[in-house]
Amino acid sequence: MSGCGGGGGDGGSAAGSGSNPYGLAQPGVLRAGTLTDAPPNVYLKDGKFTGFDNDLLTAVAGELGLRVEFVGTDFSALLSQVNNHKFDVGSSSITITEARKKTVDFGNGYDFGYFGLDVPAGSPISGFDQLAGKRVVVVQGTVQDDYATGKQLDPVRVPDYNGAINQLKAGTADAWIAPAEIGEKSAADSNGKITVAAKQLSPAPTAYAVAKDGDKLREALNKGLDEVIADGTWSRLQAQYYPGRPIPADFKPGSGTAAAPATPSGSAQPSASTAS
Repeated sequence: MSGCGGGGGDGGSAAGSGSNPYGLAQPGVLRAGTLTDAPPNVYLKDGKFTGFDNDLLTAVAGELGLRVEFVGTDFSALLSQVNNHKFDVGSSSITITEARKKTVDFGNGYDFGYFGLDVPAGSPISGFDQLAGKRVVVVQGTVQDDYATGKQLDPVRVPDYNGAINQLKAGTADAWIAPAEIGEKSAADSNGKITVAAKQLSPAPTAYAVAKDGDKLREALNKGLDEVIADGTWSRLQAQYYPGRPIPADFKPGSGTAAAPATPSGSAQPSASTAS
């Protein structure tokens, strides 16, 4: 499934001159691999890819004079697809890890995140420390998968978020370790069948992934990210997609040199150790 998102400039001058400074598969077009089912981060709505990550990428690409073409895929395949140039960039709230750095390179972090613990309504589970011996579902290849494996939970792995949600609704899983924002949205849309039991801060920021030989594209995306942080786009999208979510005081998006305007809510921003 594929779809296009506006990306500011149309890149026509670059394509027309034959210039392709970022080594894109199609000059002037940033082909982005993403997911269809992970709101509010990345998802498909009315035939258009949207969500915080994708809208931010569209704004960043606009600063570079590029149009974005989004294509849906499974997360478990995304990083390898980026590195073999099926996609120019991966956009899916990808947490930076040392293991993933062996497959792709990452731009500067643009967001933080929390792990969420979703359970069926009425479940006695109220924390991550109660998962031993339980049937825990995760999306394959995610940092939530890594967390569950590291805790020796022997998780049930599914290819996408809808698969995890369906396991909870059907009662075939006791808990789902999810990106907190996605878990919260899924619980809100479940008509009371799913609740959020707990959440905790994820250990690393999220970033866009590029191929190992994509230094010029990575540097350009970093520059564009700083520009949309400085002009207020990053703050506006934070307020739009994560209303009321506190931003850890020690989290600095992008290079850290671009000052992000205060979010419209003006809410307090506690440190990472106290955010919840």
